[in-house]
Amino acid sequence: MTLQLDNIELTEIEAGWRYELLNLITNPNVAYILLMIGIYGLILEFYNPGMGVAGVVGIICLLLAAFALHMLPINYAGLALLIVGIGLMMGEAFSPSFGILGIGGLLAFVYGSIMLMDSELPAYQISMPLIAALAVMSFAIFVFVIGAALRARKTMVVSGQEAIIGAQAEAREDFTGHGKVYAMGEQWQAFSQEPVTRGEVLRIVARDGLVLHVEAIKE
Repeated sequence: MTLQLDNIELTEIEAGWRYELLNLITNPNVAYILLMIGIYGLILEFYNPGMGVAGVVGIICLLLAAFALHMLPINYAGLALLIVGIGLMMGEAFSPSFGILGIGGLLAFVYGSIMLMDSELPAYQISMPLIAALAVMSFAIFVFVIGAALRARKTMVVSGQEAIIGAQAEAREDFTGHGKVYAMGEQWQAFSQEPVTRGEVLRIVARDGLVLHVEAIKE
């Protein structure tokens, strides 16, 4: 086919904002970040439900990542490895000590991220520094931050009503029924169904407003 190119007019057609946005989302590095934000957002929402901000952001980022991954050459084995790695690191957070779950999860996360793009073209590869940064951040979040929070939930309560029940109190006077005791660094009104002598160490079994129900500590 012969083209007549004499006296032609060049018309430059610029891509609209919609195509610019889609071009940004389908960047492998951006898609990878969106996927991570989506997963972490949902995990945070399930772990600590509240305002729902983390859940909403997570769902939006996951949908954008799903669209981007649909347009990119994805290795589903790599995607599965990445998700398994996150799951194993979450399991390490529930584990009482540092072990194989955390190491295995970190390795699966890194290998899955490297395998995620099923193409040898440089334009479709995820940046290695980005993978390393997210791997270290993920490991730290799941193993140390969430793990510490879970362990803190299991520790004994040291304040509030839960801390008073079962604590010890010292009788300030002889009494049967109502009297005064010293507990938790303060003086309280107390009630005991059995006779109490001054200086006797008692156990707090209940609290009714500002009155502590106490009983003698039996050997």
